[in-house]
Amino acid sequence: MKTNLPKAIKCVIFDMDGVIIDSEEIHKKAYYETFTSIGVDVSDELYKTLTGSSTINAFQRLVSHFKLDLDPKELVLNKRKRYVNFFENDPNLHLVKGVEELVKHCYNKGLTLVLASSSAMVNIDRVFNRFDLNKYFTAKISGADLAESKPHPEIFEKAAILGNAPKENCIVIEDSDNGIKSANDAGIFVVGFKNPMAEDQTLKGADFIINNFKRLRKLI
Repeated sequence: MKTNLPKAIKCVIFDMDGVIIDSEEIHKKAYYETFTSIGVDVSDELYKTLTGSSTINAFQRLVSHFKLDLDPKELVLNKRKRYVNFFENDPNLHLVKGVEELVKHCYNKGLTLVLASSSAMVNIDRVFNRFDLNKYFTAKISGADLAESKPHPEIFEKAAILGNAPKENCIVIEDSDNGIKSANDAGIFVVGFKNPMAEDQTLKGADFIINNFKRLRKLI
């Protein structure tokens, strides 16, 4: 693990779930309601491997793992309905502590901000509209729209292109092991954020680890 951030940062690439919004718990509730509805018992260990992947990728893997005669796309819609219900009816849903200040700090310094999330674009837009974040970000990418999901590097390679910055002038902020591997394989410096809601993630492979955004804000 490195002790300093790269010099001359031009682009900051944010993950969303667990980095911008504390939504990991409602995603998990929506997933497990869906698992129950189709009669499968997903262990904590198996669920941990799905964190950071797109929903379609997660259900494709589960259909294969349990040898289910079900359409992963239908399961995605099932889970999404449950997530939207939680999202719209949970008044306590909030941004991760300190991230709004970090976003504004980076924006005011003239850095380019890109969102690179495994969530579907409809969920990304739902979060960005609710918390008025669109004005700060140059681009948003959904892993659900790509051929490969995290831990494949495609999403962060595209994020650097959309950020119009060389990879060496970019940093990624991630809270999942799949996301960190994705950034590693894309060749982009990755800051691992220790989110208390994602204690099962090791952050192995992160170049730099933080447990609050105030510290990162002081370094950028």
